Amino acid sequence: MSIDNTIACIDIWSSKIRTLIGHFDWEDKTQLNILWVWICDSNAIRKWNILDMEEFKSNLDKSLEEAERMAWEQVSWAFLSFNSSSLEVINNRWIIAVSWDEITIWDVERVLDMAKNWVELPNREILKVIPDWFVVDLEEWIKSPVWMSARKLEVKANIFSINSNILNNIKKSVEDVWIVVYDIFPNLISAPEWILTKRQKELWVVCIDIWSSTTWITVYEEWSLKHSCIIPIWWDNVTNDVALWVRTSIDVAEKLKIEFGQLWLEQVENYKDFEIDLSKLSKTEDSTVSSLYLSKIIQARYEEILYFVREELRKIWRDGMLPEWAVLVWGWVKMKWFVELSKEVLRLPVIVWIPFGNDSVAWTSISDPSFSGVLWTIILANKYRDARAKISLNIMPMISSMFGSIIKVLKKLLP
Repeated sequence: MSIDNTIACIDIWSSKIRTLIGHFDWEDKTQLNILWVWICDSNAIRKWNILDMEEFKSNLDKSLEEAERMAWEQVSWAFLSFNSSSLEVINNRWIIAVSWDEITIWDVERVLDMAKNWVELPNREILKVIPDWFVVDLEEWIKSPVWMSARKLEVKANIFSINSNILNNIKKSVEDVWIVVYDIFPNLISAPEWILTKRQKELWVVCIDIWSSTTWITVYEEWSLKHSCIIPIWWDNVTNDVALWVRTSIDVAEKLKIEFGQLWLEQVENYKDFEIDLSKLSKTEDSTVSSLYLSKIIQARYEEILYFVREELRKIWRDGMLPEWAVLVWGWVKMKWFVELSKEVLRLPVIVWIPFGNDSVAWTSISDPSFSGVLWTIILANKYRDARAKISLNIMPMISSMFGSIIKVLKKLLP
């Protein structure tokens, strides 16, 4: 696997593991060509807590093996993308004296390190430190202070941390299948960093990320992260509601939700209700359910999610007062009429982000919001690829990758 232009990303979430292998054009470093995307079931992890280490490693190995086979690339290192309910964001400020008359990149790194080191986080590990803004002498709201003349430099930073046990277990599982974890990007960071434009970040904009186990929201203004939180209501709650009120199994409820689930049907003119025969979904079922009744069950939970989003916006005095869009991301926002429901509840302009672009895709399509997480990470990792050269100075990961590649070849040769 060439480290110069080929890049791999593993997106881990509660029910699926997605492995993407792609490469960036030599001339245009922003042009991403997708070699292959592979999706594998993940039944050994719930809410990003590993329940069965061996099964989780087997799922990882299967996803990587299929992606390598179809892309004709050997993966020895990769970026990780995941979210966790234990992820927390705290703010901290620090000030340093500038070494020379001008601020260098080393001064910026030093002030960020000081802001990170002087925070007490027991049993937690810091994933990322994202600067909110800098103060150069008496000038505030500076975004990039490099090469500015100053005597002191101050930073207000957002520090993202996660439970140490959760992170160590995930990293150990990936390293046990002989993959070097080069960097980790929580989707809470990568989603808005990639999909939101500079104009949107300058004005007030909210990014709503509905996962199977959590719902995240992030609010930006003046290019800075103003607010972020976790809402403990998610996509799986909709399945549980359908199973409870229709009196059916979880598997049948999931099929009902995906194949027949719609929102806002009471507002659709001339809509004709019909009965859904559950025997076509499972041989053990012999009843029917009204499509309008199913819509009311699903809509109630979606309205609850949007209600809590409004409550979070009300905390920062921005309920119905965002000049830019409310951006919906992830695969669970594809529910029909969800955009119309969101506009009514949030009282904001709403859009669903879909990963369209000039990507070269082999035998599959990624123009789907469910592929957003892995795309965000792989493109954001390329954005900060200047530090990738440091990997050549780290000998131990290279040795581990070499032995890992040899072991993988031997496993394929053995009967």
